[in-house]
Amino acid sequence: MSGDYQQVLWEVVEPHVARLTLNRPERLNAYTPTMCHEIEAALRGYEADDELRALVLTGAGRGFCTGGDVAGDAAAGFGHVTRRPLGRARELREDMHAVALRLLRLDKPVIAAVNGAAVAGGLTLALLCDLRVAAAGARLGDTAGRVGLLPDEGGAWLFPRFMGFDHALRMVALAEVYDAERARELGLVTEVVPDDLLAERALELARAFAARSPIAVRVAKQLLRSGLESTFEQSLADAQLAVMVVNPGQDAQEGLRAFQEKRPPRFPGR
Repeated sequence: MSGDYQQVLWEVVEPHVARLTLNRPERLNAYTPTMCHEIEAALRGYEADDELRALVLTGAGRGFCTGGDVAGDAAAGFGHVTRRPLGRARELREDMHAVALRLLRLDKPVIAAVNGAAVAGGLTLALLCDLRVAAAGARLGDTAGRVGLLPDEGGAWLFPRFMGFDHALRMVALAEVYDAERARELGLVTEVVPDDLLAERALELARAFAARSPIAVRVAKQLLRSGLESTFEQSLADAQLAVMVVNPGQDAQEGLRAFQEKRPPRFPGR
């Protein structure tokens, strides 16, 4: 997959593993409508390419993402917070909301390598990934309240699910930002690593996902995601149907043979 992108970088870094980099370092990778459209297009391509099994999402420079760029010339694209309030529903739907829904529905793994500030919509973007590896120097939180804005990119749904209602309300209402270790304690970060080891650790995790059966990983992610919103009985029923599809496949048969033969499996992805 390739694309002529202006505000993101796309690269296949090794077999089965890709990296998507937000590329507005001069603005700490604050997103614009153009960036949102490019992220969504890249995610569509990742989803459609069966050769790709894991994705790392990160930011260029010293920031991960600081939410929507509502300063300077870039603000002209965000009528819902500037001059055209009646356009807010359409703009949100077509821009960051489209990215959020694409990530939420994606059944392939996405690892956020949080290299710097991940605040407001940038925090939402990180939470929509499956794992969040943060550099020790990263900072995470919600700053929208400082300028009278809301967590309208999905944060109102995500924040209490990750950190509980009380901590979420405090973060949003008081516009708090946390260091990486405190963010891990609150449930916003999966693990924290030294700054200079972040890129390699994220790739290490991506390689681990890519080495597994892509079918099993994708179905497992679907089961876990749906299980968050369903009853236990429904989760069991979903698992029963999934097993009927996955277990007879070539990946499962290869995994069993490799286990019996005491060798690493070579999953064909079928």
